Amino acid sequence: MDVPGYRPRIPDRAVEERLQTSGAVCLEGPKGCGKTWTAQEHCRSQILIGGDAGNFHSRQLAQMAPSLALSGEKPRLVDEWHETPAIWDAVRSEMEGGEKRQFILTASSAPQRRERVCTAAPDALPLSG
Repeated sequence: MDVPGYRPRIPDRAVEERLQTSGAVCLEGPKGCGKTWTAQEHCRSQILIGGDAGNFHSRQLAQMAPSLALSGEKPRLVDEWHETPAIWDAVRSEMEGGEKRQFILTASSAPQRRERVCTAAPDALPLSG
């Protein structure tokens, strides 16, 4: 996607490198540091789950049918995925085929994590302001 006014950033290269070797990349960092902008520059479709009232329907869809929320042109951005934790397992399931460049996840805070055993977890790429 072309983001109007986007200026290249240091993490762009790391995002591209990780997408070439992994099915998913997760950008984590504080609110307002540019995670979504950076992710939008590298994705072809998106679902915005974050706290804004305008994203209510997207969040509802992700809660009711996580796999439907993941459908769209790849790589697909799932912004603020942690607000619907079932997304994580849906992404893992989609990645089982080993296809690269499928998902870019963003998260502003680390969710409560239960112990997971996973060989195909998204690559974590911290982003800081």
